[in-house]
Amino acid sequence: MEFSNVYEDSKRAEAYAKLEFPGTYYLAYRDLPEIIFTHVRGKKAIDFGCGTGRSTRFLKKLGFNATGVDISRDMINKAKEIDPQGAYKLIREGDLTQFKYNTFDFALSAFTFDNIPTMEKKIRNLKEITRLLNNEGKIVNLVSSPEMYTHEWASFSTEDYPENKRAKSGDKVRIIMTDVEDRRPVEDIVWNDHHYRETYKKAGLQTVKTYRPLAKPTEPYEWVNETRIAPWVIYMLKKKLKTQIRNS
Repeated sequence: MEFSNVYEDSKRAEAYAKLEFPGTYYLAYRDLPEIIFTHVRGKKAIDFGCGTGRSTRFLKKLGFNATGVDISRDMINKAKEIDPQGAYKLIREGDLTQFKYNTFDFALSAFTFDNIPTMEKKIRNLKEITRLLNNEGKIVNLVSSPEMYTHEWASFSTEDYPENKRAKSGDKVRIIMTDVEDRRPVEDIVWNDHHYRETYKKAGLQTVKTYRPLAKPTEPYEWVNETRIAPWVIYMLKKKLKTQIRNS
């Protein structure tokens, strides 16, 4: 399957760098502090697929010693420009060997797995992340729900892509971000809950809890479907230790 990383693009990086937490994106981050502090111990974090550093800066504001990593040179350059004191590293796809194993307390991946096209590649990346975590380490994988690509939202539009409704796990879907100047469609990979759980199991991970944040009518945004359909899914994951794997 041909699939290109749309974020490896200087124009896209420039537009994305101006984006903070508006509209539908607000729901992706609103509950993260409470979720993270409920499950995570320690302050050393890696932000996998950091893009222009929005999520890394978010972690830093929460008090984490956070390192952002990404495969897009344009995104990493923009992250360093915005946050010169931050730690941002360019990595090769599926390769985190420049970091010591068992040293991080927490890994955040925000939207990154929407752009990883196959189960094989998802598993490889998850295993790389997992090896960096200590035994108590946790992963938050924030992804788009399948419904994201079949409805209209405060910050996204899919009405031009009715073929999305026929998409199954592993299929390409297209969506337009309406909060940025660059209105070229983003190409993602849809992946349902069943296949995510299968992916986690094969990667040696256990799902601790799953969150599907809904909007509240009192929040200061013009919601479209967000109050009744969750656009995002937040998975809290942990390592399956060797004894657990043997007994499972």
